[in-house]
This record gives sequence, C-alpha cells and structure tokens, in this order.
Amino acid sequence: MNATNQTLHDTGNLRASIGLAVVTLLVMGLLYSLAGAGLGRVLFPHQATGSIIERDGKAVGSALIPQPFVADGYFQARPSGPGYDPMAAAGSNQARTNPDLRKRIDEARAAVAVREGIASEAVPIELITQSGGGLDPHVTPQGARVQAARVAKARGLDAARVEQLIAQHTEAPQFGVFGQPRVNVLELNLALDAMK
Repeated sequence: MNATNQTLHDTGNLRASIGLAVVTLLVMGLLYSLAGAGLGRVLFPHQATGSIIERDGKAVGSALIPQPFVADGYFQARPSGPGYDPMAAAGSNQARTNPDLRKRIDEARAAVAVREGIASEAVPIELITQSGGGLDPHVTPQGARVQAARVAKARGLDAARVEQLIAQHTEAPQFGVFGQPRVNVLELNLALDAMK
C-alpha cells in the first residue's frame, strides 16, 4: 500500500470512528435517555415527578421521602441518618458490634418508650433504627399503633378513630408478596390533619 492509499485508509477509519462515536452518543446518551424519561412520565406520571403530595395546590412533601414531625399530635417516622436530607442519603455505616451503635439504639429505645408511655421492650425496632439509605417514609402498622394513644390524646380524638385511620392507611406487601405491610407516615399525618 502506497502512502496516498494509506492516508486515505487512515482518514476513512478516523471518519468512521468519529461518526460511530457521534451516533452512539446521540442515540444512547441522548435519545435513549429522553425516551426513557418520556415513557416514564407517560406511564407513571406521579412517580416520575417525585411522588409529590399536594394539598390546596401546594406541595407538602413526597411520598418517597420522610419528614421530621416533632409535635405530639403527629406520628413520627423512622430515624434518619442524613437528617431527612434526600441529597445525603446514607445509613450510619456502623456495624452491629460497634458500641456507639448499641449506645445510640439503647438511648433511642428509652426515649421512644418514655414518649409513647410503653415498656422499652415494646418499642418496635423501626422507631429506633435507621433504614439502609436513611430515608424510609414508612413504619410498620405496629410502629404506628404504639404512637396512636399519644397522637389521639394530643389531638383530643378517640383512640379507636386513630387506630381506624392507621388501618385505612396500611399498605399491603407489594403485589401481595414482596415486603411487609407498611404505613406512610406523611400520608397518615395529612389524613389526621384533614379530620374535622
């Protein structure tokens, strides 16, 4: 192959490589992403926009992210490692054998027992431990029920009515199989606020 043919061959390879790179970037990097986002928005519009919950035209939170509630008239969510900040999702990264973790759990268990007026052995584990990502918006029905008396008293409601509200907001396992029954704390608290 002479020098001219070699140069033409190299130029053709370079042009083909650049063309392939541009097409791949446009198709896989842009069009695929846009199609996926568009399809998600059409098929799952609520989830694709962050599962935002609105009341009276105002966003009050997301069904996917917990919020801290401190007043006695509200149910409390699980503790959050990142302080309920979705941009800093993380667990504590402490091993079960870590004495600091054991101390934190014991202190949290005692605080929840005092707050709810129950024995420390009756405190559900999710009210004192963080989830893996630190941002679990749910508690178990048991975790909600141990808070029912405090919430009912603070709001001047009948405890049976609050228990009924918990039952109404208990979600079944996904597809009836995956996970455990759970209660979204934000949605439960909003339902409480809507009660007259």
